[in-house]
Amino acid sequence: MRVALFLPNLDGGGAERVAVANANDLVLQGHDVDVVLAGKGGQLAALLSNQVRLVELDAPRMIASLPALVRYLRERKPDALHAVMWPVTIIAIIARALVRSSARLTVSDHTHYSQHLTRGGHRKQLRSFRWTTRLFYPLADVRIACSEAAADDIAQLASIPRRDIEVVYSPISPPAKLPMRRPGHKAKAILNIGSLNPVKNHELLLRAFARLNAKDATLTILGEGPERPRLEALISELGLADRVRMPGFVIDPWPYLVSSDLFVLSSNYEGSPVALAEAMYAGLNVASTDCVSGPSELLDGGRLGELAPCGEEVALAAAMERALAKKPDPKAMRQRALELAGPGSIARYSELVTGEPASPVSSAKTGQTLSM
Repeated sequence: MRVALFLPNLDGGGAERVAVANANDLVLQGHDVDVVLAGKGGQLAALLSNQVRLVELDAPRMIASLPALVRYLRERKPDALHAVMWPVTIIAIIARALVRSSARLTVSDHTHYSQHLTRGGHRKQLRSFRWTTRLFYPLADVRIACSEAAADDIAQLASIPRRDIEVVYSPISPPAKLPMRRPGHKAKAILNIGSLNPVKNHELLLRAFARLNAKDATLTILGEGPERPRLEALISELGLADRVRMPGFVIDPWPYLVSSDLFVLSSNYEGSPVALAEAMYAGLNVASTDCVSGPSELLDGGRLGELAPCGEEVALAAAMERALAKKPDPKAMRQRALELAGPGSIARYSELVTGEPASPVSSAKTGQTLSM
């Protein structure tokens, strides 16, 4: 089949990593795959298989990508179209209708929109989400949410029967063989992975880290974003400059994961956090805020990790202390990660997008980058 994945860009977020994993898996199954971006490029484009054709619509604004997407659908005539993240999901539905395309259309969402749009101060967008999804989502062939709580939220906001929304946890793409643990001192190494934006609440993480009894523990935060200057000032204020590193965005987090003792998630809300599932696959102990919608589901209600109320630095510090003191159980953590976010998850994505069962692996083709 000719399959197109449509999303805003390939910047370094969890939804973008899911799209890359989906595209690469579809290629392995023998499909002809295009990744179509409303904008241009992004750091994760480097992870695409060289068999994937990258199409950049280079629209100045999201809605401005509609005419270019219509042209693309008319010219390429894909058999299946997977639109990732509202509002490009709406643009894809409208474009397919304008072209009168028979392409199978899947829409997927990767956050908890009630939280995302309310806490982000986007109440007008929340109203827009409600009416556009109510009007257009029933026209899609498949609707995917990244967790049970996220699916419940979309069903309520869009007035869609819950049974009409598939839950597929965000899949991870671990290397065939995990890298060796980096040599270093014996102090506990704590890791966080997430864009430096308010949603991830790195201020909470830093203040909780400063409270730890283990004063030789180190903290590494992988990610980049607008909060960096404020966080760097806070690190200095808390006297943590010699114990906290922020290397920026890293396309391959696995060397950091296998060299850490504890993974901490401090977010105000999530969808289905890929980094948390990766940390579980790497066998790390975990401490996390009990935010909607992914951590509790991934950690089996707290059985596999320490959960703390959102926004409470004392509680998060205590959860980190408990997790650091706990003996790791890599087998249980990896088993849970594989159960929810392993090969079965990415296979389910591909089955839903194409409407076909998995097919044999095929040979490679050369990828291309185009502008439209």
